[in-house]
Amino acid sequence: MSVGTSSAPGAGGAPRPPAPRAPGDPAAPAGLGVDPDQLPDGLVVADEHGRVICFNAAAVRITATPAAAALGQPLESALPLEDLEGRRWWQLTDPYGGLAIRVRQPERNLLLPGGREVLVTARYVRTEPLGPVHRVVVTLRDTEARRRTERSHAELIATVAHELRSPLTSVKGFTATLLAKWERFTDDQKRLMLETVDADADRVTRLIAELLDISRIDSGRLEVRRQPVDIGAAVGRHIQAYVAAGQEADRFLLRLAQPLPDLWADPDKVDQVLSNLLENAVRHGEGTVTIDITPTASPREGEDTGTSVTVSDEGAGIPEESMNRVFTRFWRGSKRGGTGLGLYIVKGIVEAHGGTITVGRAPGGGAEFRFTLPVAAPAYLS
Repeated sequence: MSVGTSSAPGAGGAPRPPAPRAPGDPAAPAGLGVDPDQLPDGLVVADEHGRVICFNAAAVRITATPAAAALGQPLESALPLEDLEGRRWWQLTDPYGGLAIRVRQPERNLLLPGGREVLVTARYVRTEPLGPVHRVVVTLRDTEARRRTERSHAELIATVAHELRSPLTSVKGFTATLLAKWERFTDDQKRLMLETVDADADRVTRLIAELLDISRIDSGRLEVRRQPVDIGAAVGRHIQAYVAAGQEADRFLLRLAQPLPDLWADPDKVDQVLSNLLENAVRHGEGTVTIDITPTASPREGEDTGTSVTVSDEGAGIPEESMNRVFTRFWRGSKRGGTGLGLYIVKGIVEAHGGTITVGRAPGGGAEFRFTLPVAAPAYLS
């Protein structure tokens, strides 16, 4: 692909560099097909003489160099890159005088003046194989997004390591003690130790399941196996489990608006969403936990109806400044334990169903989570 136009001969037959292109000029270099200023990555193009003929808006933003200061300048002056060892990059690679078989430079981390790191890829355009370089096309990409991803991954690893250490230490300690001193303990003591090991093993299993869910959500591979779901009965089962575990029955208020549309969703994943939202309301909220299930407009285009579930409590609620971070990784509403991954997974599950989830303040002053799922009935039922 050729970027830019060939220069016309000047006096004496010497090639004359094309007129520099400033940002906002609608005339894109020939062969590019789009306005370079519309590209998300920085684009710098040098002609056969090594002079910059294109310096798009993203390149201006990334390098903090005005286009007027770069256009017409030698490439190594307009874009003074260094490698991580402090060597001048263009002198090192010599795009115009190097091997004639070279066509590109693979992406690598380089440094701008001031030490700012950027990802750089270069393409050497030749009018004929093994001929002289006609254009050098350089793309620049800010590394901040990649660094945020790397920090997120590092934080995830640190969180997982911390969360795994406690139950595994307990499992190891109790099993080693039982193996070494089995006959010294009474049956009740053995039962207590084994119950603790069993609970900690469940905790490790849940954490691993969360990690798998995060991996699938991030890669877009979270599978949804749709079946008919009785959402009212599903909420009722969770309430019964809390009551059996010692919660007061009158702490929960379930309100169903009738008639509800038939809901087709993944029952296991809907249970996971309900479990997380109810656990948050019970653990972090106060007063009555109210669950409202109502028919509503579908969040998905082309469908008329959906099902909305609202879980609210009467506690202190979520501070206004924190609401935009509730569904991010590692957000914790309090210091009462947890990995901070649950609501991130809930949002991923709801969106995998084509639904939406929001957070706000409940009428009683506590937190209010509301998720809406499309009915998503199979085509053969429509």
